[in-house]
Amino acid sequence: MISILFSKIKTAFVLLLVFASVSSALAQVAAAKYNLRVEWKPLQNNYEAKRQSLSNLSIINDSDTDLPAKGWTLYFNYGGSFPKPENSGLSISFVNGDLFKIEPTAAFEGIPAKSTFTYQMVRSGSIENFTNNPQGFYLVMDAEPNKAYPVAASYPEPEKDFLDKLASGQNSWMNPQYVFSKNQSGKDVPESQLVKVFPTPVSYNAGSGEFSLYAGTRIYAEPAFAKEANYLASELEKLLLLKPGIVKLVPTGNSIILQKNMRIAPEGYSLKVSPTGIVISASTPSGAFYGIQSLKTLLPPSSWKGKQSAIPVQSVEVVDAPRFGFRSLMLDVSRNFQTKAQILKVLDLMSLYKLNVFHLHFSDDEGWRVEIPSLPELTSVGSVRGHTVDNKNNIQPSFGSGGTSNVLPGSGHYSKKDFIEILKYAAARHIDVIPEIESPGHARAAIKAMENRYAKLMKAGKPEEANRYRLAEPSDSSKYRSVQGWSDNVINVALPSAYNFMERVTDDLIMMYKEAGAPLKTIHFGGDEVPPGVWERSPAYIKLAKANPAIKNTDDLWYYYFGKLNTMVKKRGLFLSGWEEAGMRKTMLDGKPHYIANPDFADDNFQLNVWNNTIGSGAEDLAYRLANGGYKVVLSPVSNQYFDLAYNNSYYEPGQKWGGLVDADKPFYFIPFDMLKNVKEDGQGNPIGKLDQTGKIRLTDYGKSNIVGIQGLLWSENNNSSTRLEYMLLPKLLGLAERAWSTAPEWATSADPAKAEQLYQDSWVNFTNIVGKRELPRLTHYNGGYAYRIPEPGLKVENGTVVANIQYPGLELRYTTDGSEPEATSKLYSGPVSEKGMIKVAAFDAGGRKGRVVEVENR
Repeated sequence: MISILFSKIKTAFVLLLVFASVSSALAQVAAAKYNLRVEWKPLQNNYEAKRQSLSNLSIINDSDTDLPAKGWTLYFNYGGSFPKPENSGLSISFVNGDLFKIEPTAAFEGIPAKSTFTYQMVRSGSIENFTNNPQGFYLVMDAEPNKAYPVAASYPEPEKDFLDKLASGQNSWMNPQYVFSKNQSGKDVPESQLVKVFPTPVSYNAGSGEFSLYAGTRIYAEPAFAKEANYLASELEKLLLLKPGIVKLVPTGNSIILQKNMRIAPEGYSLKVSPTGIVISASTPSGAFYGIQSLKTLLPPSSWKGKQSAIPVQSVEVVDAPRFGFRSLMLDVSRNFQTKAQILKVLDLMSLYKLNVFHLHFSDDEGWRVEIPSLPELTSVGSVRGHTVDNKNNIQPSFGSGGTSNVLPGSGHYSKKDFIEILKYAAARHIDVIPEIESPGHARAAIKAMENRYAKLMKAGKPEEANRYRLAEPSDSSKYRSVQGWSDNVINVALPSAYNFMERVTDDLIMMYKEAGAPLKTIHFGGDEVPPGVWERSPAYIKLAKANPAIKNTDDLWYYYFGKLNTMVKKRGLFLSGWEEAGMRKTMLDGKPHYIANPDFADDNFQLNVWNNTIGSGAEDLAYRLANGGYKVVLSPVSNQYFDLAYNNSYYEPGQKWGGLVDADKPFYFIPFDMLKNVKEDGQGNPIGKLDQTGKIRLTDYGKSNIVGIQGLLWSENNNSSTRLEYMLLPKLLGLAERAWSTAPEWATSADPAKAEQLYQDSWVNFTNIVGKRELPRLTHYNGGYAYRIPEPGLKVENGTVVANIQYPGLELRYTTDGSEPEATSKLYSGPVSEKGMIKVAAFDAGGRKGRVVEVENR
């Protein structure tokens, strides 16, 4: 009887497996046969006289089969909300973060084969540029909920009426005449009159004659500079037919000598070029290295185009040292990943322009990008984005990464080997790498990874180990929503396991830095944008508050958390860095919440990146309040140094706009010790007069001593390729480099407004000529070339002719008169164009790469 029963169960089980297999195969066939694509086109801003926009999403069924009236979901990433989610039988609903889904309602009738269905999207806010597009579409069938099918998306040119309304706005960069007016203050400066070392050195004196650099040039270095000599030889090998030799005795004749001079400041150097030789003097290896970078910028920009038999070097005497010891770039690789090769390319760029700190934002809600050997789930789960119904084995799509897992740039990470190579590469270029463990907010990738670890170890019967590094408390019923739309991205800092996690990650990072032989002075622990509502219903918080009288509310958990982290890193010989919120305390003023510098960590070498100076927000002076209050401050202001912000307000310009607009002029005209003096635009990018500084705090002399340096920041929500990264980075980075390295310009300190403005204009003209005639041509070929932004020309109809200008003199303007697009072989603009009709113009770089085409009709 038992044997018969077992046989029946076995037969039933086999039949069940067969049925499941057939069902799965049928579902796969069912899903695969739908060949869908979408087109999205914006139609109208201020729709229904409200701050909302209207667009059309066309779902195109290219299949031979009808898409059914139910049984499917279309997912996509987008920002904002949908006040009218349901129409025409489809409904949009929010998932989490920036992920939405479209599902059919009972009124939907399906989409016949070879036909198109158009759904009208009503979204909050305006559509201001093409990066406002919905992205990352994929289809999921109800019969196969774990399988994602990519859906191609296209974005046809908006209708003329939509673009004309954008162009008609005041100060619109879509109007070529407005662009012309912005460029009009510029003028051409002969290259012979330009300083040929960049950033601008303290002292520069051009001499007569040239030094001839060739493969027979010998390099001699004092022992302390041996690494720098090897670096120099390797750099010159890229330009010359043969690698210059390094000799052990001081040579005579054609040579480059690196010599020690202890009277020079630690990062300073002197560079002397004469027809007989080059001498770089410094007191430290970093100073010698910066002397080498100045020598490289002294070379003709075309030197990197190909190998040459000889390169002429202008005779010159330079004495130089940096203004700030902390000259930094922050790069976010969490939102969209960048490969190791691209990181090395960024480090080469930084070193050329003497930036010495690389702040690596490797963790956030959307990805954890550095392998932590003790916690492999951080990358096996936290670095993988793709469709998921439970976020247990990977995290959900963001920023258009799509439903397919392990596809760049949504997925990806640096292995331990990769990270150590990055550290070594940076150290060889005298760049310190600051790792950022974003916490306690912006931590969703880490939270989900540790939940995966917890589940595996609980299944293995190891509850103590499972809970050791857990970051979430399942019984916490607190409700919150972060600025980026997440409801589950904050670490519960009342859990002891949260501190186990931070210690474990910190110790693994320290181990990798030691293995790389790279310096580690600080770890950045984030601290920004934790939403209201967190921890309020957490049993762990309630228990901790009962045991610790210092914790009276959830605000006190903030100080508790950073106090414990500060103690932890100090025990390891490090100091703590964080975003500005990490150093602020909430109090009350006139019955309203008010933030002050938290006295708990003041004067404790607690370093803050202060980003919020949004013009009009009331926080314009926050950096100075914190510096005056005893915090070490890295000036990281959104209005001047957020490189992810769009260059201008054109629809065709990628980037964010919430904090204003940032072109290379913003970091260039930034005044570190009086940053409100030179504000020229509000938080929306609109020109303003002199900023009202009533009630604003000025920087004291004590506060000045706490200004560590300057940082440019490139967040990566829109950096979906290395090309986009380089576009957003350059030439903005050149403005940052000039302000971080060079001495304070006279225009920044002059008390005479008229004089200051004239001095500034003269300085800006020189900068734009140096950028256009020397640095952009150099970057066209340097290190394989960088995809920097080529600005659009300005155009104006004047006296029956079309005149053109460009932001950076040195870029070529070429035009057509027959309606065709300008190419590198089109007519070269050299003066007013008298031909009639539609005149199309574009700028070209030294390699023939084209910028945006603009046009004007000459009637």
